[in-house]
Amino acid sequence: MRKGLPPRSVVGVTGPAMTDAVRRARESGVLERLPLFERTTPTGVVWPDGRTVEADVILYATGFRAAIDHLAPLKLREPGGGIQMAGTRALRDARVRLVGYGPSASTIGANRAGRAAVRDVRQLLVRDTVAAAR
Repeated sequence: MRKGLPPRSVVGVTGPAMTDAVRRARESGVLERLPLFERTTPTGVVWPDGRTVEADVILYATGFRAAIDHLAPLKLREPGGGIQMAGTRALRDARVRLVGYGPSASTIGANRAGRAAVRDVRQLLVRDTVAAAR
């Protein structure tokens, strides 16, 4: 700001809040903060330099902007332009959770929605794990 540059995302500059859970996730290798990728693949993501990473989960933090154009290939939008939601889940793709989108686009709303999304994703992972074991 002092140099007259546009403000950057607070999380982009400072990183996510370093809670005990985030610290443990980073130390165990479950959470890795990376720069924005160029595109997704069926098994992960690709950067402009060709680097690829396999990913089960992609957490895309936009800083409370409805910056979701990168999701266009998923065809989540309804004819009116919005995304139909059930809580934080996009109805057109059960894998997609939008925290901070629409009614949860506030600090308090996103915190509540984040907790709900975590519960939903845990249930989804357990269900998929049980189904894969069969």
